[in-house]
Amino acid sequence: AYVGLCLTIPFILLSGFAGQLADRTSKQKVTRAVKFAEIGIALVGLAAFLANNLWVALGAMLLLAIQSSFFGPAKYGMIPELVDDEDLSQANGSINMFTNIAVIVGTLLAGPVYSFFQPEMDPENPGTLLAEPQAWVPGAAFLVIALLGFACCLFIPRLKAMDPGLKINWNPFGLYLGAMREMAKSPLIVVALAWAFFYMIGMMAILILPDYRKLLEVSTTHASVLLGVLGVAIGIGSVTAGQSSGKRIEPRLIPLGAVGMTVFFLLLGWLPLNYYLVAALLAGAGIFAGFYIVPLQALLQHLSPDNERGRFLGTANAMSFVASTTGSLIFLYARSSVHLPSNRIFLICGGLSIVGTGVLLWRMRKLIADPAMREERQG
Repeated sequence: AYVGLCLTIPFILLSGFAGQLADRTSKQKVTRAVKFAEIGIALVGLAAFLANNLWVALGAMLLLAIQSSFFGPAKYGMIPELVDDEDLSQANGSINMFTNIAVIVGTLLAGPVYSFFQPEMDPENPGTLLAEPQAWVPGAAFLVIALLGFACCLFIPRLKAMDPGLKINWNPFGLYLGAMREMAKSPLIVVALAWAFFYMIGMMAILILPDYRKLLEVSTTHASVLLGVLGVAIGIGSVTAGQSSGKRIEPRLIPLGAVGMTVFFLLLGWLPLNYYLVAALLAGAGIFAGFYIVPLQALLQHLSPDNERGRFLGTANAMSFVASTTGSLIFLYARSSVHLPSNRIFLICGGLSIVGTGVLLWRMRKLIADPAMREERQG
């Protein structure tokens, strides 16, 4: 629970400030600064593991979430500054693919790294570890990844500040309300809500997956493969959505993705438990998730005015983390109070998808159906 709070609260409170900073300052400079800060945070994590101190480790996790909240608006906000509008869909598809590859690689590396930190017991000698614990390994892994990330951001070309005279609003909630009022003047607010809805359902799905280890009576490695399957599928769906959009943003992929996700969620909650069947259904849900999220991401960037893009993306980011927290609470209630088996919670995901996507797609019907709307740019 503490880890969850460390990861979500900074995004909700700080995404607005991060969006303002991304508009007021060059997004390239913001990226370099936060990736440099990541190196220091990795050193804090290394110290926490060496000292075997939970609270310092949680402090490092909190700092990482703060750093990440400032990274997001700069990362996604710079894409329209680096590529032409007609290449937005393909660029977002590629970035989503590489993001999911990173998630998969991180998941696969986590097992061996954890084994160094907490070796398994020797089955032939109860009470004896197979190897000596190496407390430095997790922190060293973080540090290497942070250094690689900083090295990569050095290749980003110079970008100008879009609104250098912006006066910072220090009230995050007032900022969000103001940004949402501006977003409500265009289809952008509905796009942001659809984006947030995806993260609510996605958080529920991610919380369900670890429980498949017990439900399917498989090893931790086999259970982690399911997360990998979902990540690979989202990557494939994202790239396919980007490529099929060609030189334009294709909102008509959104209902296709929504319906596909809904069907596979309902099947995951209804069909009997079988490891390979679950993997196949997760793959299907992931591919359609890519179809759903790529055009939404491109529309958020495309419809946002250049000098307010960071603030609008920061607000959408905060909305997505509020939605993620809501998804966590729904999962907790279903498991703890209703005592639903975890796989049956996919039925809740499917039911919410039917209602939520129906409402959102009705509100987006003009944007989806009208080619002129797909090419229109606000401001």
